[in-house]
Amino acid sequence: MVITSKLKDLVKQFEGCSLKAYKCPAGIWTIGYGNTQYENGKAVKEGDIITQERAEQLLEIILIKFVQQVGELVKSNINQNQKDALTDFAYNCGVGNLRSSTLLKKVNADPNDKTIRAEFEKWTRANGKVLKGLVKRRTAEANLYFS
Repeated sequence: MVITSKLKDLVKQFEGCSLKAYKCPAGIWTIGYGNTQYENGKAVKEGDIITQERAEQLLEIILIKFVQQVGELVKSNINQNQKDALTDFAYNCGVGNLRSSTLLKKVNADPNDKTIRAEFEKWTRANGKVLKGLVKRRTAEANLYFS
């Protein structure tokens, strides 16, 4: 399990860091770098506050779990940039969404399939609305995947 600087930088770029719990565009309580729960599985709740050091620690711990889960789902031989792109996708959209996605099916069938880019780009909505930030994030993931 590798947590690369590319993966961390991508997560940090699009999540930002909040040391005080806030509701994300999907209406879920979030803290740190987009964490909706702590390492023990306890949900973030209104009023929670953490330090910058704790935010960094939490990011590292949670990313390890995502890297592991994505590694279990991907059956094809992919490179590190592809792993990082899929891990960022799962971090943002959820492992369950990756598991059931056409994106994963295409990666497992042929990781070099050019139509994979379009699969990333389908995931740009929160509460039914296209969000500019999600459009940018999916583009960045697809660009990393194919770099």
